Amino acid sequence: MWSLWLEYLRSMFGYDMVLPMNTGAEGVETALKLARTWGYKKKKIPKDEAIIVSCCGCFHGRTLAVISMSCDNDVTRGFGPLLPGHIKVDLGDAVALEKIFKENGDRIAGFLFEPIQGEAGVVVPPDGYLKSVRDLCSKYNVLMIADEVQSGLARTGKMLACDWEEVRPDVVILGKALGGGVIPVSAVLADKDAMLCIQLGEHGSTFGGNPLAGAVAIASLDVIRDERLAERSAQLGLELRHHLLKIQQQYPNYIREVQGSGLFNAVELNSKNLRPISAYDICLQLKERGVLAKPTHDTIIRLTPPLSISSDELQEASKALSDVLEHDLPKMQKAKPEHVSPTSSNICDRCGRNLYASPDEDN
Repeated sequence: MWSLWLEYLRSMFGYDMVLPMNTGAEGVETALKLARTWGYKKKKIPKDEAIIVSCCGCFHGRTLAVISMSCDNDVTRGFGPLLPGHIKVDLGDAVALEKIFKENGDRIAGFLFEPIQGEAGVVVPPDGYLKSVRDLCSKYNVLMIADEVQSGLARTGKMLACDWEEVRPDVVILGKALGGGVIPVSAVLADKDAMLCIQLGEHGSTFGGNPLAGAVAIASLDVIRDERLAERSAQLGLELRHHLLKIQQQYPNYIREVQGSGLFNAVELNSKNLRPISAYDICLQLKERGVLAKPTHDTIIRLTPPLSISSDELQEASKALSDVLEHDLPKMQKAKPEHVSPTSSNICDRCGRNLYASPDEDN
C-alpha cells in the first residue's frame, strides 16, 4: 500500500517523486528543507546563506520554521527567536518579486507561496500572476514551491489552484483533503532533480506514508476524481458567489467585498459600519442558524463548505447570512459595549504594516 498510493499521486499529478508526511505543516517543513539542500547542492549557494522568499499574510502552519515566515502576531509572539533566512513579498506583486530576485537571486533557494491565500481571507492574486511567478523562478533559477494544502484537491474548482493558469510548480505540497477528513496525511511532490537532493537518513517521519494513511489517500483521490468534485466545486462556487453578491447588494454598508474561487470563498466586512461587532460575532450567530464559518482578522468571514454540499444547502447558508445581517446584527450592536478592545493587533511585528485593515478603517 505504501508504494501504491505514492505511485497513484505521482501519476495523477505528473511528478517524478513523492515524499509522504502526516500534516500540512510537516509538508511545508519538508519543502523548506528540500529547497535549502537543493540550493546548496545544485545552485551552489554558500553554506548557511540560503534564502526562502514567502508572501506577506501567508499561513503555512504553526511549527517554528513555518511561523518564521508568518505575519500573524498570534502565532509568532512568545516563540522567538524566529529562524533567519526569510524575505517577504506581497502576493500578486510580480514586480516586487523580481526586484528581490535581482538583489538576492544568487542566494534564493525557493519562493514558497499559497496560490490563493486562505487564512489571510481567501486572497486571489491577479490573473497572470502565477505565470509570471513561473517565468521569474525559471529565469532566476529559484524553486517555485506551491503550498496547495488548503487550495488543492478540487477546493478552488481545479485539482490544483495553479491549474487555473496551467502552471507547473517545481514543488507541490498537499494535505488536508488528501486525508478525506479521516486521518492526517500530507505529501510533497517534486521531480528527481530536486527530490534526490535529500539523501537517505537526512529526513523522515515515523508515521509518514503509513499503510492506513495511504489507503485513505487513495480513497479520497478516487472520490475527487470519480465524482468530478473539481468541476462540481467550480459550478457551486459560482452559485455561492452569486448568492453572496446579492446579499452584498442588499447590505452594501456591511459587506465590502466577496472573493473566492470554487468553494473557497470569503466575505470581507465593512468594519466601520459593523462596530462594535466583528466577523467572529457574525460567525457565532451563523452557528446559531446552522452554518459553520470561520472568522479571520476581525473583518473577514471564510466560507469553505464541503465539496459534497448541495445547491439547496448553499442557498440556505446564504439566507442564514442575510438573516443575521437583517435580524441579529441590530440587536448585537445594541447589546455589545461600544468600546471593546480587540483581542490582538493586526499591526505586523515584522514590517509594521496593518496587513488586514479595510480601507474604511480609521488609521
